[in-house]
This record gives sequence, structure tokens and C-alpha cells, in this order.
Amino acid sequence: MIHGKMTAKAQTTVPLAVRRALGLAPGDDIVWTVEPDGRVTVSRAAPADDPFAEFSEWAGEADARAYAGL
Repeated sequence: MIHGKMTAKAQTTVPLAVRRALGLAPGDDIVWTVEPDGRVTVSRAAPADDPFAEFSEWAGEADARAYAGL
């Protein structure tokens, strides 16, 4: 079992073992789920739907510069 504390501002640190287990990095979104029995789970949020994710061939630096102003 992993323990943590909450600060006076209701903040907490995600313990290293949890960050590693979820593959979390700074800036990642997490999801808190409250179960009917009172348990709470935390998980890594699914990436936002990106309609252009399938077009990775357009993800180069030259494309980023070419379309930067659009």
C-alpha cells in the first residue's frame, strides 16, 4: 500500500511507484474515478481525440513551419 498526504491547498504528490505504474510524465492528465463503494481509482487519461493523429506523415518539422499560420 502506498501512502501520501494532502496539503492545506488540497494538493498531493503522485508517488513515484504510481507514476511509473501509469507511465505518467509532467503535464499528463489523470482521471479520478469515485466508485459506488467509496473507493477512488486514479488512471492516466486517454489522449484527446485528434482527427489528424492518423496522418503522422504530416507531422514533420517542415509541415509545422508551413502550416504554422493557419
